[in-house]
Amino acid sequence: MSRTRGPRAGRSRLRFDGWIAGVGTSSGTRVVVGHWQRSPFGPFSDVMIERADGERLLLAPTRRTADFVSGTYSFDTVRVVPVEVSVADDTWTVTAGPLELGFTVGRRGPLGVLLAAVPGALAARPAWAALTNGPARLLPTHVRTRGRTGARRREWYGVRDMRPVGAVSAVFGGVDLGAMAPVEPPVRFGFGSVPRKPTLTRVTTTVAPASASR
Repeated sequence: MSRTRGPRAGRSRLRFDGWIAGVGTSSGTRVVVGHWQRSPFGPFSDVMIERADGERLLLAPTRRTADFVSGTYSFDTVRVVPVEVSVADDTWTVTAGPLELGFTVGRRGPLGVLLAAVPGALAARPAWAALTNGPARLLPTHVRTRGRTGARRREWYGVRDMRPVGAVSAVFGGVDLGAMAPVEPPVRFGFGSVPRKPTLTRVTTTVAPASASR
């Protein structure tokens, strides 16, 4: 499959600001939603799914975003489908091709309060991601905030907020995926997973091509 570079993807670091939701279901399917309010591609959302049998699926709204995301992470199947995310108070609704997902979010815990207090300019810096990825990790098990992805790109996650997911409803291809469950085993799209406990996380993500990551 051919790859289409995003804006200046070959020359400089690219920054994405938004939210990542990671949830598990009792059927064994795990879902990761990226809701990007600011990005080099404009606002967009995408969905990464790992089925109980290990199949990794990307649902992206355009060929351009699908090529960039699948060039950064690993998938068995890539589909370009309409992806819509709506947020009303603490309820999120996601529609992406065969997936219908809804979830609620609860109040911040102590870690979420701490992260939300970090100035946005600091949280956006790769140095902050390096700090939170250190030996005394602030973040939950399986979460890594920096690493090398596909095409030798480097990536940093500047975590700015965390809120627990309270309830989930999920249907894929007309089949109910069951009740909310931990994200277990960890998803295998990139160098790290989302938290084991279903969580909504605000992040500023920086991606650098190999030529700009040294």
